[in-house]
Amino acid sequence: VQLQASGGGLVQAGGSLRLSCAASGRTFSRYAMGWFRQALGKERSFVSAISWSGGSTYYVDSVKGRFTISRDNAKNTVYLQMNSLKPEDTAVYYCAASTKVLHPTARSSEYEYWGQGTLVTVSS
Repeated sequence: VQLQASGGGLVQAGGSLRLSCAASGRTFSRYAMGWFRQALGKERSFVSAISWSGGSTYYVDSVKGRFTISRDNAKNTVYLQMNSLKPEDTAVYYCAASTKVLHPTARSSEYEYWGQGTLVTVSS
């Protein structure tokens, strides 16, 4: 499985961005998908995840109500819509795929495949 994340960029606080993660492989619909982020000098941390069907989602508290994860299994793509962005959202964002679980999980160890990351910079 190969993952290609895109959509990062520079945005002012309060603005929006939509990240995309395109996956290769014919069994995308069997993967739980997640988004993680890593700010400069910090460890990678969980942001959001979605079940294989899209029917279940999970968010870290700091992004609840601002970020929305979704997926289009016909396009082998998962999205992260980010609204009301804050400077503390600045990080490299990574998408990840898990064949171990079908439900959304925050545990990075459950994800076997990782994208290359896309940089999100939020200016104040």
